[in-house]
Amino acid sequence: MRQFKYDRQREFLSLDAIREEQAQLLAEHIEYCRGKSPYYAKMYADVPAAAAANSFDILSSMPFTSKDDLSGNINSFVAAPECDIRDIAFSSGTTGAPLPIVYTENDLRRLAYNEQKAFMACGMTPHDKILLTCTMDRCFIAGLAYREGARAVGASVIRNGLNSLESHAGIIASMKPSIIIGVPSFLKKLIKFLTAENINPDFVKKLICIGEPVRDNNCQLSLAGSLLEELWGAKVYSTYASSETITSFCDCEAGCGGHLHHDLAILEIIDNNGNQCGPGEQGEVVLTPLQMEGMPLLRFKTGDISRYFNEKCACGRSTPRLGPVAGRKQQMMKINGTTVYPETVFSCLEAMPGIIDYYIVAQSCDGHLTQAEVTVSIGSDNALTMETISNRIAATARVRLPVAIKPYDKVYQQIFAGTSRKPVRFFIVDDKEIAT
Repeated sequence: MRQFKYDRQREFLSLDAIREEQAQLLAEHIEYCRGKSPYYAKMYADVPAAAAANSFDILSSMPFTSKDDLSGNINSFVAAPECDIRDIAFSSGTTGAPLPIVYTENDLRRLAYNEQKAFMACGMTPHDKILLTCTMDRCFIAGLAYREGARAVGASVIRNGLNSLESHAGIIASMKPSIIIGVPSFLKKLIKFLTAENINPDFVKKLICIGEPVRDNNCQLSLAGSLLEELWGAKVYSTYASSETITSFCDCEAGCGGHLHHDLAILEIIDNNGNQCGPGEQGEVVLTPLQMEGMPLLRFKTGDISRYFNEKCACGRSTPRLGPVAGRKQQMMKINGTTVYPETVFSCLEAMPGIIDYYIVAQSCDGHLTQAEVTVSIGSDNALTMETISNRIAATARVRLPVAIKPYDKVYQQIFAGTSRKPVRFFIVDDKEIAT
């Protein structure tokens, strides 16, 4: 069984050394999938054995694995006997039904190691005290991953989870965490509540942001990320992860994109035709997670749109860096000839201090999202108008969207009305007119 022991020196291997190690791990992974996974055993029965020398060539010739493949017969992807399964989580279900994901003891060690590498890259130390504002229950894997990763670093963890602003304020005032992990939109609400309660969290030095992007296409802090950093007086770090692949990307201390953990995943960015995108080119994120036992995957299409950068980072690492997620492929809107993703609009709204919450309703016409309306709630003492909000969105997204202002309770009810365990701020309707 692999030990997954952190070695800082291995974070700074040369490109040749990284490629050589990945080739060997990939060859082992392909053969494990073919030998243990019923789905891949059948799919790749005629594929020649993978040796390190040809593993990348074999991988590039293999079909992609989609979420539809998983949902069609999830059990056929399980590659470990039931007696070896130690944890069962579910995908978030943001754009579809949640799917069960199984993990062996080895997978859980890999999970902790993955987050340990990410957290140490952004400067977490054993002296830090970490506040988790994400849940560990309801079959989520994220909270467990962050807890185990912080423990592997040697830091102490406060598991306050998805709790009220009042609860977090009390914890922050009494326990004085140095790092907070949470969703950016929630962290913005939290710092405003702390300010109103005259609580000065100047002991918080880092915010590790999950679930929502805080960087722009050039990996610089977006307006929303910069506002968060200004409000807290703490450094903001961006992350990206996938439940299915238990592989994450996290900013290093240089803060210019999420580093690939080369011994845990192969990263591809593909265009609409399945061809490889070059550095800086936008496409769909495809991951092949290495060293997984319970539910190993090959060329898994995440549905997320991003880009990668391969020049050596200022931190000294040579691994590729993943840029921010521009959006989900199935949520791409084409409005008046301009392509726009919800995340672009959300980032703009997050940068407006007077907006409390928001969502978008998009209209589908012949399978294409061609119209959309933004609904927001604003503070009672705020002078923001629908026109002002629409103008700011247009300045960022290069497309003008109609805006409606509604009471907070109405917006909140819409965001949490569905079956997803996450707040949902993007909706698609098939009617001739956008439903509000």
